[in-house]
Amino acid sequence: MSDTPPDRLSVNPNSPHFARELLERGVGIKFKGVERRDVEEYCISEGWVRVALGKKMDRKGNPLTVKLSGPVEAWFQSGGDAAAATDADSSEG
Repeated sequence: MSDTPPDRLSVNPNSPHFARELLERGVGIKFKGVERRDVEEYCISEGWVRVALGKKMDRKGNPLTVKLSGPVEAWFQSGGDAAAATDADSSEG
């Protein structure tokens, strides 16, 4: 298994970018230099994240989201070499 997360990933099971096995490893997201835990979907190459808009829901019961643009970084929070690399990165900065 690769130690880098995919370019695009979503937590919505209906999305074509959903990958349960990757989400089970835990993916950390840093957006504009701040770690975010409320990200619904991200794309590194296009530089955006989608986050829930409070507790508002659409008519199908899915959370309403807003798309924010900016630099995005992603990493795996657990699993082999990725955990060691994350620890090394956090000690540098």
